[in-house]
Amino acid sequence: MSNHAASGMGDAPMRVREALRFGHDVLPEVSRTFAISIRFLPGMLGRAVMTAYLLCRIADTIEDDGTAAPERKVALLDGFLRCLGDRTAADAFPTLAQDIAGDAAHVSLLRHTDLVCVLLRSLPAPSRARVVHWVSEMVRGMAKFVRLYPHGIRIQTMPEYREYCYYVAGTVGCMLTELWQLHAPSVGRVEFARLWEKCRQFGEALQTVNILKDIAYDAEHENAIYIPAASLAEHGSGHATLLTESYRERNHAAVEDFVRLAWADLDDALEYLLLVPRRAVAIRAFCVLPLLFAYATLRDLTLTHEMLRAGGSVKISRREVRSLMVAGLAALVSNRALRTLVARVKARPFTPLAPAAGLAAVAASA
Repeated sequence: MSNHAASGMGDAPMRVREALRFGHDVLPEVSRTFAISIRFLPGMLGRAVMTAYLLCRIADTIEDDGTAAPERKVALLDGFLRCLGDRTAADAFPTLAQDIAGDAAHVSLLRHTDLVCVLLRSLPAPSRARVVHWVSEMVRGMAKFVRLYPHGIRIQTMPEYREYCYYVAGTVGCMLTELWQLHAPSVGRVEFARLWEKCRQFGEALQTVNILKDIAYDAEHENAIYIPAASLAEHGSGHATLLTESYRERNHAAVEDFVRLAWADLDDALEYLLLVPRRAVAIRAFCVLPLLFAYATLRDLTLTHEMLRAGGSVKISRREVRSLMVAGLAALVSNRALRTLVARVKARPFTPLAPAAGLAAVAASA
């Protein structure tokens, strides 16, 4: 990498260090899971993935603001796109977007868009180009849906749901896979081609699980409903009655269709992980934890209606999170062990209450 790229396309080294400190500090505030996973990625790969994630969260914060007018959101998303290639636009953006509201940590991130763009400019040119390409694809998709549903997203059909998930999550799977090839010697042309076939599913599977667990939250706090109207109508319900108690069984029947979809997508995401070369341990470590957490969350979603109650959500216990971190890393270099662990997680909670059998099975499979 040239000194020009290393210094952030002209950014002073002190400014780059400030941006790095901010990125590492804000990351756990906007995503605990991602903050854990990214620690496994070394050097410039870790910086590229962190930068890309923070850029995506900035766009998401704009899209999710429940108070801003749709035309204001679209204007800011367009302005954000300019930040990716224009230092002046990036430096001015925090002031331009000062009216956006939301979660305090996400708003703080938005207020420091200029620093995140310093990180972007500090990346090697090939990595920077791929991050800009895929973040731009995501932002243009977000703007499309804001224009389409100015009064709050109301997905109508399964194809439209798939399109939305591609923009907000499938793009991430594509971007990560291109970054693997750029930074990991073991991900060559053949390995990349195999990963590319399933990279969209890797991102979209995690997105579907997040949508399912947060159905009530999204409807109540972000004025967004992602379960298609057509799917609800098939079971005698609709968006207007999504959280109505007397319609809960009908709504759950529609959600069950999405649970089946999520299982299939997660299994494709597992195959994606298993295709990552075992020598690329850091990349496997990055991928395994969110995948295991998603399997555990989806398992719990099949046993409850909580996500369809006002104020309800579904989260796995912190104890299981800790246990899965240990077991996932222990199984990392063995595909058979990873398959065994996933089968165990699908069946019942993986917690220290009964660790011996579960961990012994994983170890025996390695």
